[in-house]
Amino acid sequence: MRFDEITAVQPTYQSLAADYADVHEALDRGDLRRALAEWDRLRRVNETWLSLVHLHFSQDTLNPQYKSDRNYADELGPVIIGYDTAIRRRLLALDAAPVVTQYGQHALDIWRNEVTTFDAVIAEDLEEESRLEARYTELLASAKIEFDGKILNLAGLVPYTESLNRNTRYRATRTRWVFFEKNGDELDEIYSRLTRLRHAMACKLGDTTFTALGYRRMGRLDYGVEEVASYRREILTHVVPLIGRVIRQRQHENHLDVLYAWDEALVDAAGNPKPEGDGDTLASKAQLMFNGMDSRLAGFYRRMNDGNFMDLMIRPTKAGGGFCTAFPIFGMPYIFANFNGTHHDIDVFTHEMGHAFQYYQSRNQPTVDYLWPTAEAAEIHSMALEFLSYPMIDTMFGEQAERYRRMHLISALEFLPYGACVDHFQHEIYANPNASPSERHAIWLKLERLYLPWRKWGDLSYPAKGGRWQAQGHIFSSPFYYIDYTLAGCCALQFWVKSQENYRACFDAYVNLCSLGGSAPFTGLIEAAGLKSPFEPGVLEGVVKVAAQRLAL
Repeated sequence: MRFDEITAVQPTYQSLAADYADVHEALDRGDLRRALAEWDRLRRVNETWLSLVHLHFSQDTLNPQYKSDRNYADELGPVIIGYDTAIRRRLLALDAAPVVTQYGQHALDIWRNEVTTFDAVIAEDLEEESRLEARYTELLASAKIEFDGKILNLAGLVPYTESLNRNTRYRATRTRWVFFEKNGDELDEIYSRLTRLRHAMACKLGDTTFTALGYRRMGRLDYGVEEVASYRREILTHVVPLIGRVIRQRQHENHLDVLYAWDEALVDAAGNPKPEGDGDTLASKAQLMFNGMDSRLAGFYRRMNDGNFMDLMIRPTKAGGGFCTAFPIFGMPYIFANFNGTHHDIDVFTHEMGHAFQYYQSRNQPTVDYLWPTAEAAEIHSMALEFLSYPMIDTMFGEQAERYRRMHLISALEFLPYGACVDHFQHEIYANPNASPSERHAIWLKLERLYLPWRKWGDLSYPAKGGRWQAQGHIFSSPFYYIDYTLAGCCALQFWVKSQENYRACFDAYVNLCSLGGSAPFTGLIEAAGLKSPFEPGVLEGVVKVAAQRLAL
């Protein structure tokens, strides 16, 4: 199959009403098997259409047709959620035994959780939330930054922020934050409206703050706010001091009196390793890399590459970042990235390939509810594949491979405090939804000093007064989706440790985890993979110590 064969019929209000009426009719007749099958098919159809719409918008945020399609999807999205919620409520009112026999208990648990996240009273609010999130994406994608005689977007600046030339790093970092400062008022307004809107939705659904609703929207069935707060404290205790040592070592290696924020991205004193070749060359080399890792992964990548299920190169008007989406009707995922010639190209590529491989392995799960796991479990597949690529990463970096492995491991550790900071910030914000923009900036600054005490912004006034959070898209578009990366990071590090003991057995366990999809909650999946829960005392401390020993810190 090729990507250009992927099609989706745009639903209408009338077609949705008729399609869901068929499901209700089957339930009225007592034909549960047909109702479940038709509902599952219908959700796969709708998700395929929504994925295609959002992908096209991300590929060209200024395309009038794509923008129109995205607006229509934002309008219709709450309608679809309403129909699905009504079906879930009917199914939950029936005898559970037949559903458990067909899907297992976990599907019922998912449905019970999801029906608490929607009511018709918030339908218009959900539509507005999607529009505000799209505006954030569009605003950042609109960046046209003049630097060194070129017109760049935000992703195009990244190579300069890692330059061996300190003045170049400074100018690139300063230029980036000038963009955010110029757009700061609008970004503050977007987020003010989002936080107030989300708080209002939560209140309409019976919650006192958005936090509880946010956790339910993330599908967190087996842990809550207390466990996450405890995990953040583990990061403060065991990781923040270690990274402080890493930063001091970097300062010494780079012969700097003061290591400023614009110096942090230069992890390797000899220059951050870069992959060898352009985008097309790297796509070909990736086949060789995966061939050497596992035949299942290699065969899957061949299908992805031959079918053009990847959009990797940076372009003007293209949304920033990287992600993996999928088309359930066709059973194929799609990778979106922004290659800019730095090591991040390989970081993002192996990361998103992990998501894509998991989806492909679990595409035959019995219900659409199990195609993806919850976010913190999904990020294990992506982050673990970054580590599992180590033995064959020479294919991408040649003689720089060992330096890349060291840099990647350091970056994985450095991310943990930042991820905790982003999560803590959101907990503070949704506990104070009416905070003013200046109060929000002050909250970020306070937490940044707690989790990243080494950070020095120098004369970069905008991030120095607490504006750094505005560049983190998850805060705007995926509330509470960030601690997930740190939880998955703890699990991915466990895979890394196991891979050094027995790579083949470790990769088999990884493939098995991918195949399980979302058929169990987070802690159930990691137990099935032979991993320990990050919430268990001592687990994070243990893997961080192993990493620190490997780095001789």
